Amino acid sequence: MTSTEMEQENAAIAKEYKKLLQISYRLLTNDDKKLIRKAFDIAVDAHKNQRRKSGEAYIFHPIAVSKIVASEIGLDATSIAAALLHDVVEDSADYTINDIEQLFGETVARIVDGLTKISSLKKDMDVSVQAENFRKMLLTLNDDVRVIIIKIADRLHNMQTMDSMRPDKQVKIASETLYIYAPLAHRIGLYNIKTELEDLGLKYTEPEVYNDVLTKMQESKEEQDKYLHEISHILKTSLDKEMLKYNIKGRPKSIFSIRRKMIKQGVSFDEVYDKFAVRIIYKSDLENEKFLAWKIYSIVTDHFRPNPIRLRDWISSPKSTGYEALHITVMGPKGRWVEVQIRSERMNELAEKGYAAHYKYKEGNNKEDSLDLWISKLQEALENPIGNAVDFVEQFKLNLYSKEIYVFSPKGDLKSLPKGATPLDFAFSIHTEIGMETRGAKVNGKLVPLSHELKSGDQVDILTSENAKHNSNWLDYATTARARSKIKSSLKEEKKRIAEDGKEILRRKLKQLKITLGEKSINDLVTHFKLKTSLDLFYRIGIGSIDNKMLREFSNSRSNAFVSYLKNKIRKPSAHPDIDKDEITAKYDMLVFEKEEEKLDYKLSNCCNPIAGDNVFGFLTINEGIKVHKKNCPNALSLQSNYAYRIMSAKWIDSTQQEYTAVIKLTGIDNLGLVNEITKLISNSMNVNMKNISFESEDGIFSGKIAVVVKNNNLVKTLMNRIKKINGIEKVNRV
Repeated sequence: MTSTEMEQENAAIAKEYKKLLQISYRLLTNDDKKLIRKAFDIAVDAHKNQRRKSGEAYIFHPIAVSKIVASEIGLDATSIAAALLHDVVEDSADYTINDIEQLFGETVARIVDGLTKISSLKKDMDVSVQAENFRKMLLTLNDDVRVIIIKIADRLHNMQTMDSMRPDKQVKIASETLYIYAPLAHRIGLYNIKTELEDLGLKYTEPEVYNDVLTKMQESKEEQDKYLHEISHILKTSLDKEMLKYNIKGRPKSIFSIRRKMIKQGVSFDEVYDKFAVRIIYKSDLENEKFLAWKIYSIVTDHFRPNPIRLRDWISSPKSTGYEALHITVMGPKGRWVEVQIRSERMNELAEKGYAAHYKYKEGNNKEDSLDLWISKLQEALENPIGNAVDFVEQFKLNLYSKEIYVFSPKGDLKSLPKGATPLDFAFSIHTEIGMETRGAKVNGKLVPLSHELKSGDQVDILTSENAKHNSNWLDYATTARARSKIKSSLKEEKKRIAEDGKEILRRKLKQLKITLGEKSINDLVTHFKLKTSLDLFYRIGIGSIDNKMLREFSNSRSNAFVSYLKNKIRKPSAHPDIDKDEITAKYDMLVFEKEEEKLDYKLSNCCNPIAGDNVFGFLTINEGIKVHKKNCPNALSLQSNYAYRIMSAKWIDSTQQEYTAVIKLTGIDNLGLVNEITKLISNSMNVNMKNISFESEDGIFSGKIAVVVKNNNLVKTLMNRIKKINGIEKVNRV
């Protein structure tokens, strides 16, 4: 670079810095200005030898991120300083987190540390590592929510300046943005940023579609402005008459949302009528906000006929993002549906600036609200981040964009839950203990199964019992991240308890076979039964899927020392490296279909080659029976949209974990209290669930049938042997 070019670049950097100070949302004190200046100087020094892909000096990027943080989100000087420094530790060997803490204090250092930990995704990272990265990012909520907000601002600027990147890199970053960052921005209440991220994501994932919609929107802008003027003119007279201070704005729908509507409704661009919304922003004190909103509603509906099913009152019940407004859809001039949004200035700022405005208005008001509740719920879900990171992210995502329903407790308290929530989700949203002790539920006074889908306005009463037993089926009924996390954690504890009992059973059984339970014998057993960890072995002993016969076979296989020695020489069976790992694995070895979990003949499709453990579905073909596809198969969308009636739900299971129904037939001499004795034995001694029971007695002889749910054949045999010992029972056999 020539000295002239360097001078020009330095002048441009200084100019951008001045803009940053000018647009700052809060009035900066002298101390604030000093803090920002110091952060700017350090950032300039740290990035002095760096350039972006476009060729410009790297320092332009942290300044741009700081400008987004200051103007579009409206965070304080601490956040602006952290945004300027967000890449310093990662990109420069001259500065560490300790240096940042000494220079700027603990808060700035904590935010920068959080950003450094989650920052760069390596070029060759696979999806699971991306997911792990995202999990780390969410964990920083425990420290400071500003970490995530600055990360979203960082992502927005990267998306705005992606033209110089390779196409494959553009698609990767854009997909990740649509998958994670846009929903997260939506959830924190940054609607403007969410919209821009979605539009930019579409620009790089489907450029032709994006450009087509953009062109058409630009062409119809003049017509829309004219239409807005017409509506405003009609409303203005009535609003002025009531001496209201207000502002009417037109807001065009985003390219992404128009595209989504076109796909969802199967219509062309011209057939999407509500391409823009009319926003009425009024001035009001806190006390009269609600009253004035409904007053404006009344004025609007005096002129235009409302669609009654499209009324959304988020003033009485704000969204869990903190969003408040009154939305109505009315029949406007020329027979077009128009959405009218009614908000106060405070509500508008909350909607535009999200988190920052939320806390600005919260100062001096200690009442916990929806955004705080969401952050605390999220932290709970993160307390036990078990299982695979991809599953975690998938589950978390469900809670990000999900539409909300409002249900009532028996006492009339209002609870917000995601659409599709069940009574089980409701129980866990009240308290973990209530969730764990759930025995059943009443919705609007009627008993319903735990899988029942709740609707807005339902009154839900949870029936609890200290003896209630949860099982793995509960995971099919729970939809929220919190409920699923708690159930998984509890099931894991239950499995560990069974494994402890199984270890003692194994010790006794091996003693009979003259084998000592030690490290070597456990390793041999794990290898013999093709398991991963010792805990898996003990658990399978505990539930009875590894029985005496199988253990005798193991004993016989190692009794011939010479044969064993030769085998070892030939194949050297090494124990699993993580033999003592604290884990119970699932051997996905069986595919079952529909709710009944039937075993049916199937073929694996060649287009996506699913393997055991993948998320899959069955597709009923005309000539080849059931074909199994992965849920993310390239053909999945078209199959599910065009042939929904031929789709079958399917899942991989561990056959040792599957529960079966066995029917036991009993005959004998009728005694007083016999039925009680039988049911006590089944429920208390064996811990087996009864599905059905029927008894009849004639002339002192009784016969009965009991349907029990068991994991394997061994349990049925044990149960039948114990029932035979009851006084009065003559015959016990399996139907």
